[in-house]
Amino acid sequence: MPTDIQLSPLWKPGKKLTEQSNLKKYMDWLFVKKGLYFRSYHDLWDWSVTDVEDFWESLWQYFNIKSHDIYLEVLHRPKKGMIGTQWFRRARLNYAEHIFRNKTKDHSAILFQSEQHGLTKISWEELESKVAAVSTWLRQRGIRPGDRVAAVLPNIPQAVVAFLAVNVIGAVWSSCSPDFGKAGIIDRFSQIEPKVLFVADGYHYNGKTYDTTSAAMELGTALPSVKDLVMISNIDSEVKPERVTSWEDILHLPNFGIDFEAVPFDHPIWVLYSSGTTGKPKAITHSVGGCLLEHLKILSIHQNVKPGDRYFWYSTTGWMMWNYAIGSMLSGTTLVIYDGSPNYPSTQVLWTLAERAKITHFGSGAAFFIACMKAGTSIPSERLSHLETIGSTGSPLPPEVYEWIYQHVKKDVQLISLSGGTDICSAFVAGNPMEPVYAGEIQCRALGAKVEAFDENGNPVIDQLGEMVISQPMPSMPVYFWNDEDNERYQSSYFESYPNVWRHGDWIKITPRGSVIIYGRSDATLNRGGVRIGTAEVYSAVESIPDIKDSLVVYLEKEDGGGFMPLFVVLEENKKLTEALKAEIKEVLRTQYSPRHVPDTIEAVAAIPYTINGKKMEAPIKKILMGMDPAKAVSRDTMRNPEALDGFV
Repeated sequence: MPTDIQLSPLWKPGKKLTEQSNLKKYMDWLFVKKGLYFRSYHDLWDWSVTDVEDFWESLWQYFNIKSHDIYLEVLHRPKKGMIGTQWFRRARLNYAEHIFRNKTKDHSAILFQSEQHGLTKISWEELESKVAAVSTWLRQRGIRPGDRVAAVLPNIPQAVVAFLAVNVIGAVWSSCSPDFGKAGIIDRFSQIEPKVLFVADGYHYNGKTYDTTSAAMELGTALPSVKDLVMISNIDSEVKPERVTSWEDILHLPNFGIDFEAVPFDHPIWVLYSSGTTGKPKAITHSVGGCLLEHLKILSIHQNVKPGDRYFWYSTTGWMMWNYAIGSMLSGTTLVIYDGSPNYPSTQVLWTLAERAKITHFGSGAAFFIACMKAGTSIPSERLSHLETIGSTGSPLPPEVYEWIYQHVKKDVQLISLSGGTDICSAFVAGNPMEPVYAGEIQCRALGAKVEAFDENGNPVIDQLGEMVISQPMPSMPVYFWNDEDNERYQSSYFESYPNVWRHGDWIKITPRGSVIIYGRSDATLNRGGVRIGTAEVYSAVESIPDIKDSLVVYLEKEDGGGFMPLFVVLEENKKLTEALKAEIKEVLRTQYSPRHVPDTIEAVAAIPYTINGKKMEAPIKKILMGMDPAKAVSRDTMRNPEALDGFV
């Protein structure tokens, strides 16, 4: 768990960095163009969450957003709440168009490396040509603005090309990583009914090759909305399926360049998915304009990304950080992508990539940095001379990992811890090139994000542990959840605890200097290794086993940044929890979903605690197992079976 406020910073920005930072340039622009002078970042932040319309309009102007129609108003609020908030009404734009306005011969568009292939370059001309071909083919196949196109692909350049092509024509993108189980993919894509599905014949991971050709064909059959299945040859599989379209054939079709489709600001750009804690994963739908403005803001101003920089974030296509990393191209960067295990053949592999690719901004999940520290990884700093920032997200980064980075990776690097997630495809709290870095602390609340810590009475507090809330709308908040009638799931996901205030589900402390410490999840989501896992997925798989009557799973954060995930099962009458049954449970979870779904231990209990209205009591059990007084963690009066608590207490 993060420590109390630190006395000495691990890093301070030099005067040159501060003066040349994008944040300083934006502040100078505000002074010259708007007559606004701010003495400090905190004053700027306060303005950005108070004069909300003026702030977001200033970003529109500062980043020179290209709209094919003039907007009528910046912000149109519903009568109450945040759901239904409209931004820049009547504006029509295209996300990919803003990426391609950075086309240049001066540097590559993409650098790619995998376990099987060395570093390769993709020019802007090559990227443009391929996006033009795929977008033309999609239009020929009848794909129109608003239609959904899905992908089950490794983190390869073809995935970036496919997304950009889909966005060019105004269609809606959604992707999963191929290591997802079939059930998990169907749970997600069946909700949005994609017309086209991009798949690969396989992928490489941890030194092994996985042929997914047959699984891909099964997916095409299991999703009746899919009219075209496009196969990308990634492992040169010997299986050659029929009735599929070849990616290479598409690239060789004649085209006349890119024709960008302008869509409304709140038009869907992609569908991301929640973890599935309370049923099927929620299909979180984001807007083209919201992600465009937010990604320009967070990457340019908070991460200080500049044209010609090389931006890398280790991710899969199933994590929102993949979408976020593509957003760096809006600022004119070269996108660096890697496909494979971050620890194969050793924890040095990504650091070696950083050296060879001359990466400027290097990011990964907190679990990677923790693994490097535990493995005793050390990188001679001269190897990383181009590195300016190291980014971390997914779960809280422990203070000792901050210190390890500055001792064993690079002393003069800005460590940027981010937290936000799938809900906004960005970060609420982020980096700041004008402020110091303290161990265990996130530098600041992001501009335009009115993040507060609420105490148990719903009052904002400073320097006290509280519930993380956001009390002003942001353009990158979801426009809706797909197929969510009357916004019921949207409302229950964020707005049930506090009227018209977004509850995010993290325990945080805002320090007197404006930095933020995150203490982990306050809800039942399993945040394992930086990847959020839904308990509902675990229950669906485990309780399909005949010997299992009921189950409950929680994730317990440890002080060292790791965690422990126990699974509790109730057995059918006269059944025993044998080693064979444990092995079966683990295999079912691994096969249907992913290795991350496999628990650290499996324990038999007499009963699972339930609320009166029939909900498993995951959060109270987690609190009890983390050491909270059971009387404070749960009221037995609200339980259907209070005696079930005894086995956990």
